[in-house]
Amino acid sequence: MTLHSILYGGLCGTRETREPTVRSCRSKDRVSVTTLAPAPTGKAVPLREGGAPRRRTRVLALPEARWAAAALVLFLLALPLRLTGAPAWAWGPLYALTYAAGGWEPGRAGLQALRQKTLDVDLLMVVAALGAAAIGQVTDGALLIVIFATSGALEALATARTADSVRGLLDLAPATATRLADDGTEHVVPVAELAVGDTVLVRPGERVGADGRVLDGASDVDQATITGEPLPVAKDKGDEVFAGTLNGTGALRVRVERDASDSVIARIVRMVEEASETKAPTQLFIEKVEQRYSLGMVAATLAVFLVPLAAGADLGGSLLRAMTFMIVASPCAVVLATMPPLLSAIANAGRHGVLVKSAVVMERLGQVDAVALDKTGTLTEGTPRVTEVRSLARSRLTDEELLGLAAAAEHPSEHPLARAIVEAARERGLSLPLAEHFDSTPGVGVTATVDGQVVAVGTPARLLTGATDPSSARAAVLAAELEEEGRTAVLVTVAGRPVGVLGIADRLRRDGARTVRALASLTGTAPVLLTGDNPRAAARLAEEVGIEDVRAGLLPQHKVSAVRELEAAGRKVLVVGDGVNDAPALAAAHTGVAMGRAGSDLALETADAVVVRDELTTVPAVISLSRRARALVVQNLVIAGVFITGLVAWDLAGTLPLPLGVAGHEGSTVIVGLNGLRLLREAAWKRAAA
Repeated sequence: MTLHSILYGGLCGTRETREPTVRSCRSKDRVSVTTLAPAPTGKAVPLREGGAPRRRTRVLALPEARWAAAALVLFLLALPLRLTGAPAWAWGPLYALTYAAGGWEPGRAGLQALRQKTLDVDLLMVVAALGAAAIGQVTDGALLIVIFATSGALEALATARTADSVRGLLDLAPATATRLADDGTEHVVPVAELAVGDTVLVRPGERVGADGRVLDGASDVDQATITGEPLPVAKDKGDEVFAGTLNGTGALRVRVERDASDSVIARIVRMVEEASETKAPTQLFIEKVEQRYSLGMVAATLAVFLVPLAAGADLGGSLLRAMTFMIVASPCAVVLATMPPLLSAIANAGRHGVLVKSAVVMERLGQVDAVALDKTGTLTEGTPRVTEVRSLARSRLTDEELLGLAAAAEHPSEHPLARAIVEAARERGLSLPLAEHFDSTPGVGVTATVDGQVVAVGTPARLLTGATDPSSARAAVLAAELEEEGRTAVLVTVAGRPVGVLGIADRLRRDGARTVRALASLTGTAPVLLTGDNPRAAARLAEEVGIEDVRAGLLPQHKVSAVRELEAAGRKVLVVGDGVNDAPALAAAHTGVAMGRAGSDLALETADAVVVRDELTTVPAVISLSRRARALVVQNLVIAGVFITGLVAWDLAGTLPLPLGVAGHEGSTVIVGLNGLRLLREAAWKRAAA
């Protein structure tokens, strides 16, 4: 019968195709400078790590949750009374209220579906519960009502939390902006009132209020929310900036070039919503035939009862044969053939750090035949690291001395590159002298007096402007070599003379190359790299891990286009990402997996599965586990089909004793259930990971 489908499917999300129930814990929208000041808003919104506002719907604010809670409380009050032998008048009304509280809403939905000539599982659930009560199984029916009501509440909460994450994304763009009038006066206005051509002032630590172009000023802007780049990008006159990105330590005057409703951040929201709504509905295999089977079984049961009765058979015998037929033909074993393998796979994956959001998702994972990977925070750690220390021969400094000078000068700075340099010095156990007269120039670098010498650390192009001496020429060559390799070059000068160059890059995850090879082996083709980072850095990383198809410098809409291009070629695409800029692609893909440790709210809510511990090797492992689960489903369906066919044939052709029919039916259910539970074993994960 459909009770197993209701019990298992309702709890595990088989009635909905996408159930983003994962609660996020961190955001890719990281704060790049500790001088961050929240953008002025008219309404206080609690900020989470990274400055991204947190919106969270309260559970009891949802009517579904309140009705489910009421049904649960009433059930828990009635159950001990009946178990202890209290009179029926004590527990009967409580059970009746349980049925009413938990069943009225799905009952109404089922009747509405019935008017449209659809046999809905909601109505079947209510009928099954009332039928159980009619034959004296009041407790069983009430328990079914409570389980189903709780499932509906969880689905409603999942939907609300997804909406929260989308609204929270819009909050990344400040509610107000400082508009400059022609006479230079400042006016704080709502962002929605900004028009194309207006000039706005973006102070240090504020978020940019609108998409536009820099008219004056220089700063470093963290635009990881839009492009996924791991490092802030230097912005100067003529450069484009995006709403919702985080300004660094410089002030910028920006000319607005897009309305708020047409900003990149607003388009990301629309793309996520549209991709989620237009994605083709997906059901478990058994659900595709469940309704037809149920209708057919009801009709066949009536026929088994009425035809012999019309032919002159006695009422008792006809009723007994029909009851036996209904029992042995009910698809309990067929339904359990599907759910235990998938649920076991979900549980096993969860123990190993992969949170798969529903049985539907676990089934879909095994279908993927193409993979698209984000770069920053997915294949890489998402944190800049010093990878090269190259001192100039003329400086007579060792690499450790060069790094120590740079770290001492950068120590007071709040820039991510500065933190990377200081961290590298600490990892090497270097002692840092005190820096005095520290000064920072946005887009250029820092200067400080270290041991009586003026040390400058910054952008080679700016620090070497106009220099023609041999040391400067050699430093320029070294910087060009590092940048050609996809690294960020940082020049160090002492008293205006170049002494060395540092190379900084986002470090590849230790298991990155192995994961790419495993994914290529599973799908038959190497993954595609989709990144908003610059082409040089993307190409270097791709070469390191063995990816040939590299698409760099992508905005969120470009990632979606790439996914749809692959799907148009008949591929079922798995997208793995972690940032706000990955969310539209995660929603558009056949299946989306988010990296959980540094993943943004929107990515975690949009993705179908989350790698909680950021262990990239678990992605191919969970795909392999899904395929094993699908193989067990096929095995179970064969076993269930053999049992049902044999028992039905016996009942129709001969006289199948009711106890034997029940034993055969329940026996097949137990067999397929135990077979599916094999995926709970540790050996199943080890085999998948191998």
